[in-house]
Amino acid sequence: MDDVERLRGRLFGIAYRMTGSATDAEEIVQDAWLRWQGVDRTAVRDADAYLARVVTNLSIKQLTSARARRETYVGEWLPEPVLTGQFDALGPLEVVAERESVSFALLLMLERLTPAERAAYVLHEAFAYGYRDVAGLIGTSEANARQLASRAGKKLAAEPRREQPVDRAGWRKLVERFVAAARLGEIEELEQLLAADVVSRADSGGQVTAARNVVSGRSKVARYLSGAVRRFGGGIEAYLTEANGGPALVAAGPDGVVAIAFIAVGADGVTHVEFVMNPDKLAFATAQLSQIGGLSDLTW
Repeated sequence: MDDVERLRGRLFGIAYRMTGSATDAEEIVQDAWLRWQGVDRTAVRDADAYLARVVTNLSIKQLTSARARRETYVGEWLPEPVLTGQFDALGPLEVVAERESVSFALLLMLERLTPAERAAYVLHEAFAYGYRDVAGLIGTSEANARQLASRAGKKLAAEPRREQPVDRAGWRKLVERFVAAARLGEIEELEQLLAADVVSRADSGGQVTAARNVVSGRSKVARYLSGAVRRFGGGIEAYLTEANGGPALVAAGPDGVVAIAFIAVGADGVTHVEFVMNPDKLAFATAQLSQIGGLSDLTW
């Protein structure tokens, strides 16, 4: 078996956690494979380390250029979601730490880090590389790798928790009420499900109709969400399923996924609603669905 294929899950996982983009991660792994074809294998002592180093550095380069391009991005920028559960694109997510390492909330928080800090944190925390190995993968000293990871950890620890630990049955019940109230335009019912400081963001990339700025506050968010949900029709169905290791609301129609919403729930109700609606960022999830024929059996 080719080493890239053997390591594809790990390599994709590194690139995805680094860039927040499944599309970019696929391209990075493909680029690594092309480079691997031109390498003198006899000169490579450790194929695993070599390929991880190539993917890490390609990811740092991609993240740096992507952040520059985001200055002209239309509206809010959100990570690109990946369906999980029965899908293995991100590898096994069997324990809490593995699910948290790809959670939508963490990917958003990782945007606060420099590319080098993000690389050190991802490699050490998500893939359990020792600091000496991290140093080799990103091309720095062991002391600096340790410092980068420590600095990243402190920045993330300073971020307020967006949600409470997810209770599967409780989350499902609340979100079902949330969707029903939004569809029926029952604003008062919807407001009761939202925290006072609730925040909603939508990433459309300017390609579909969505709010281009953050909407905040119970009253404004209730009205915005009701209007947004009621616009979906014509064969569009909503499914409660799993994405990025946690619960998500997926809206899909005959042509594929049209929106994925991550709904964070705190002690006082829904605290954050993030809609990914940019068709380019939903292509990967649509391709995942094509492998199994649809979402009907994917309930969370």
